[in-house]
Amino acid sequence: MVEESDLKQWKDAGHVARRTLEGIEGEIVEGKSWNEVIDSAERFIRRHGGQAAFPVTISVNDFAAHYTTNTQLNPPEGWDREMVFQKGDLVKLDVGVHIKGALGDNAMTIEVGNGGNHTEQIRAAKEGRDAAIEMMHPGTPWHKVGAAAEQVAKDAGFMPISNLCGHQMERWSLHNGVSIPMYACGAKNPGFKGVVEEGGVYAVEPFNTTGSSGMIENVSPSNSSNILRVTGDVRIRKALDKGKLKPLGATMARYIEERYNTLPFAERWAYPLLEKPFPEADEESLRRKWNALVKKLTSIRFLEVYAALKDKDGGNVGQFEHSVYITEGGPEVLTVA
Repeated sequence: MVEESDLKQWKDAGHVARRTLEGIEGEIVEGKSWNEVIDSAERFIRRHGGQAAFPVTISVNDFAAHYTTNTQLNPPEGWDREMVFQKGDLVKLDVGVHIKGALGDNAMTIEVGNGGNHTEQIRAAKEGRDAAIEMMHPGTPWHKVGAAAEQVAKDAGFMPISNLCGHQMERWSLHNGVSIPMYACGAKNPGFKGVVEEGGVYAVEPFNTTGSSGMIENVSPSNSSNILRVTGDVRIRKALDKGKLKPLGATMARYIEERYNTLPFAERWAYPLLEKPFPEADEESLRRKWNALVKKLTSIRFLEVYAALKDKDGGNVGQFEHSVYITEGGPEVLTVA
């Protein structure tokens, strides 16, 4: 729970996150590359006093979430054209900001070229988010929050995605404790027990789809998002003492942990760290060393990797998201400009 006296940094993080979305929205135009927009958004965050709480992600059409570019600019599996926006693309832009670990997380959906092909879906995603937030008064059962989001999607003719959830946030932890249903899970669903709690900060993010099943699936391989995270479950010194890490691996693990704590980070952020111990190495050698390092650090559960997510049926996906603080009188949106 977040104390009211601690709220300023959360509001500041939310403010920067919202300003970033609104400042970058106009850059999502025909002919612009995904990487250009991602880089611009991350620079915007830093210029306005925040740090990225996770890599800025771009998810287009049937891709739902969790994709950011890597140093090699490889497209995700199943993407068969350049990572350049085309007229009519349905684009999800997801931006997170932290200020000393206090978090702001928000997202929006945009149609490239504003041709009106996805207007109803975009509206339904935004209104579903707002309907869920309106239900978030202390003591409200979580299943009622999810039902409110689903009703909007179905009334507009879309399916809610049922295997993606909103989430509680705490300092330095994007997904902490409670998962928030974004569909009508039912009062007896064992995965969504409990009620909205005063003092909680929650990311509310319903997804909808033109697909028939309302399900997303992982894109192979397991690290297809190009996003990693320190689990916080492994102590570097203990791993070194037990022979699970060599000195150089332990040093690299410390570099990563010091920079990102347990928040998600991009391969393209961390990969250049290898240039310090190996200044003379060529690109091929550095790539082999990076892959070996990640393999080792994931094998001992120091790191975890994420897969990109796409609609199981190939349907177009829409999403909107706000971060919300629960007061005695109800929800207060933190991701406001």
